[in-house]
Formats: sequence, structure tokens, C-alpha cells
Amino acid sequence: MPLTIDDFDRVSRRTPLWADLKPGGRFTAVDLGQAGGSGVVAKRLVAAGLADGAALTATGRTFAEEAARAGERRGQEVVRPLEQPLKPTGGLVILRGNLAPDGCVVKVAGHERLRHRGPARVFDREEDAMAAVTRREIRAGDVVVIRYEGPRGGPGMREMLGVTAALVGEGLGEQVALLTDGRFSGATRGLMAGHVAPEAAVGGPIAAVEEGDTISFDVEARRLDVEMPEATLRERLARWRAPAPRYTSGVFAKYVALVSSAAEGAVTRPR
Repeated sequence: MPLTIDDFDRVSRRTPLWADLKPGGRFTAVDLGQAGGSGVVAKRLVAAGLADGAALTATGRTFAEEAARAGERRGQEVVRPLEQPLKPTGGLVILRGNLAPDGCVVKVAGHERLRHRGPARVFDREEDAMAAVTRREIRAGDVVVIRYEGPRGGPGMREMLGVTAALVGEGLGEQVALLTDGRFSGATRGLMAGHVAPEAAVGGPIAAVEEGDTISFDVEARRLDVEMPEATLRERLARWRAPAPRYTSGVFAKYVALVSSAAEGAVTRPR
């Protein structure tokens, strides 16, 4: 079945947010279990026509049959009523722009900011960004750029949760933005764009960003851009040279040679 990065945006646009769960909400997975479990969410999906109730599950029963077996606790507040979602759309959006021609992913379930514009603070690996945060060198309004952490650069799309958590710990979670060709976990908070593609290690535009460049996020318009003339961006990329690989032998070197873009799922393919 064909599946593209833009399919996630289309599905998210039509799927309401019903579960009030951490890290963006009030309740935990334990609370969901006590409220009736994931079957309560399944009931909402079937009732809204957002899931194929006739699809078979691993039990041999259909999705609708499994949903009907769920016992929803009276008065529970974890999963909202069908007609009263927390938000009318889902928590994932796909941005494009001159910094992410092939797309990037923003999780909006844990924050409300939809726009940010500020100077780039550029780091070529996660550890350098973390050091800057802990030294309190990041200021309100900044855009933290962490690159060379994608499928090839990391390698393996290293997770940037540590840096985002440190920013929140410094009280900057709602005052800065972050973009990376690496990835995030579901616990990420704040305005963060991950999976930026093409990644820096293959000469994607994120590799051309310099300290102090102005970067703008516009989630509603689905844009992520660095504010400079296209000719300047092209000239910088023409001067770009790939850094030395972090691994030259072994399984990681083989992975780097075979892995595809994050926009294609970062899957390995024979060549």
C-alpha cells in the first residue's frame, strides 16, 4: 500500500483529539485503563467513521466487535465524548518550505504555539546543543538547529528528547523553537520540527543554515523556512562539503550506505 509523509497530515486534519493524555494532557495510561482502555478510543473511531469496523483483528473478531466489548466507566474524563473533542484535528502536521523541501514533522498535541520567528543557533550534533542549553547560552526567541543527526548522519535518526527536556527545564519550552533532521519521542514538548528532509548529511538545506539566520515556523500555513534569497541558499549549498562519516566499517557503515530519507520512512534498501 503506498504511504507518503503527506498522508499523515491528511489523516491528522480529519481525526479529532479525544484522549486527554500526557505529556500534553492531564491523564496517564493507567487512567486510560481505568476509564475503559483503548477500546473506548476504538468506539469513538468506529462511531465517527474513522476506522474500518469490518477489519479483522488478531483475536479473529472485527475492529467494531472489539470496540463494542469495551466497558466505559461512567463519568470518566480521560476520553472525551464524540461530539466534544479536545481539538478538532489530530496532533501531527507536516511542514514544507525551503528548509524542508521533502517535509518535516511537528507534534502540536503538547503545545498551542503555531508560529515562531527567531535567530538560528546551529549545532552539528546533539551533545553540542545540550551543552549550550546547560550553559544557559540559549535565549528566549532562539531557534535551536540540530543537524547531522538524520538516518545517515546520526546514523539512525538519534532521538532529541534530552535537549527538548532540558529546554523545558530551563523555562524555555514555550519561548524557543527547535528543528532537527533527527527524531523525537512522544514525550517531546514545545514547538519542535523533527525528521527534516533532506537531511544535512546528504546536503539538504538544513546544512546551509548559519548562526544568526532568521528561521520562521508557520504551522497553519505548513511552512518551515530560512529567510534568505534562494540564490544565497543555492550558493551556500554549492560550497557545502559532506563531513567525514562517523563510521567507516561495520553495521553502522552498512546502514548509512543503504538507508533512505526520513521522508520515505528511513528504511534500508539494496543498491
